[in-house]
Amino acid sequence: MKNTLLPLRMPLFAPTIVSCLLAACGGSSGDVVQDPAAGASVAAVQVQPANEAPIETLAQLAAPAATAPSATVPGNPVPSGTVRAVGPGKPYATPCKAFAAAVHGDTIEIDAAGTYSGDVCAIQRDNLTIRGVNGRPKIDAAGMNALGKGIWVVAGANTVIENVEMFGARVPDRNGAAIRLDGRHLTLRNSYLHENEMGILTNNDGVSHIVIENSEFAGNGFSDGYSHNVYIGHVASLVFRGNYSHDARVGHNLKTRAETNTIVYNRFSSSGAGEPSYEIDMPNAGLAYVIGNVIQQPAANQNASLISFGAEGATNARKELYVVNNTFINDARSGTFIVVGTGVTTPVLIQNNIFAGAGTITNQYGAIDRNNVKALTPAFTDRAAYDLRPAPGSPAINAGVPVVTPSGMSLLPQAEYRHVGGTAARPVNGQIDIGAYEAQ
Repeated sequence: MKNTLLPLRMPLFAPTIVSCLLAACGGSSGDVVQDPAAGASVAAVQVQPANEAPIETLAQLAAPAATAPSATVPGNPVPSGTVRAVGPGKPYATPCKAFAAAVHGDTIEIDAAGTYSGDVCAIQRDNLTIRGVNGRPKIDAAGMNALGKGIWVVAGANTVIENVEMFGARVPDRNGAAIRLDGRHLTLRNSYLHENEMGILTNNDGVSHIVIENSEFAGNGFSDGYSHNVYIGHVASLVFRGNYSHDARVGHNLKTRAETNTIVYNRFSSSGAGEPSYEIDMPNAGLAYVIGNVIQQPAANQNASLISFGAEGATNARKELYVVNNTFINDARSGTFIVVGTGVTTPVLIQNNIFAGAGTITNQYGAIDRNNVKALTPAFTDRAAYDLRPAPGSPAINAGVPVVTPSGMSLLPQAEYRHVGGTAARPVNGQIDIGAYEAQ
């Protein structure tokens, strides 16, 4: 039976997007470096939600502990600490057999030496840690699905999944996910999800905290524009950090309806194998930090914009977008880097970014377009090899300026994306450079 947890068949092109472009409506989108003396005082927008203690640094905001739930769920037994081993010669031949035997708080270790084709199931227990060992085990749907939803249907709470490869999820309604979250709260680390109809698909519970880090998503989607590499529903928060999301099949590399989105130190791009739509889509707005990412649109694409914010109706409680120290690359001949829906009236803050290629920075009249470098071919160290550090002589070097919220939190990045799927500390080398990387 077709599930109805998410409005999955939304169009990629939303009619509510403002049609007015900056060039025609008086906004600023100047070339090279804009307003280098500005930036210590940013938009008069309260970033921190009322009645919450201020967050002092971006590192604290993006840390898993900032969003992850407690280790136990009220009413559940104390975590057992039992480790259940899966694989050849182990007590459990397949992961699903271990999930069925598990109690709350167990750790499931899956040996990469095993073959787990067609091993699909629901995961019912809370506080489970599921991890691959001795390499990265491959979980191939092989034409099978659990509950008509995908490979692993996570019904428990506080699940942590680490170091697995999952592929081949197909279901009749075309929403087959490698990981389907029907429960509450999920952390995914160091994993590779590819060639599914959805990489991850979550519910709309409004309370879950999702953390996804140091993982790769590739070639997910049904090629219909309604399925994506990652699709996060109406949950409380998403932290998306250090990931490589690329070549979504017609859909988006990341789509999220979360109330709060912290999207930091990722690479969104194409290897030429797919034609994605938006690189990042936040259709219902919210509070969003997009910081320190590489965001590339290929010449062959399904949408002329790279980021979309509030385009399906800005129905989340807050409508604030902060775009800081990213490197954008538009390999198409035209487009808009940041499209903002008409329901978002708060000015978007766009600062310390590199915008490479043709196109308008944003369509939002009144957006704070400050201290950015825009050029058809900025001076990168080696663009073809994806070494996007500013080359000697680049106007981006030592040209970044502080970005401090009214609550006192700095939005300057402390890390950089490292391929494939990871981060490293951003060097401190004089004044911060514009863009996602510091010059050598």
